[in-house]
Amino acid sequence: VQLQASGGGLVEAGGSLRLSCAASGRTVGMGWFRQAPGEEREFVAAFHWIRGSTYYAEFVKGRFTISGDKAKNTVALQMNSLKPEDTAVYFCAADARGRIGYYSTRASSYDYWGQGTLVTVSS
Repeated sequence: VQLQASGGGLVEAGGSLRLSCAASGRTVGMGWFRQAPGEEREFVAAFHWIRGSTYYAEFVKGRFTISGDKAKNTVALQMNSLKPEDTAVYFCAADARGRIGYYSTRASSYDYWGQGTLVTVSS
């Protein structure tokens, strides 16, 4: 499975961006992680295709929304009310074994990773 992420860019604080990630094959769920300079990669959000469940990190609840389009095998991350601390490289990931229903926040639950897309939020 290959993942193709798009949608990063530069935005002012308070603005919005929409990230998209398309998968080339079947997955159980897909998610987004991010990594800021000098920081560890952290979980942002995930979507479970079969359950229709969504999972979010506490720091994005109420601001970010993840959604899935099964016909296009694509998940999108709508990011609103962006803050400078949201600046990071965002990575798309896919779970092919059904782990994210139990451990959605763990990077080890994901089998495939896309290239990162940079999101920069200016103050």
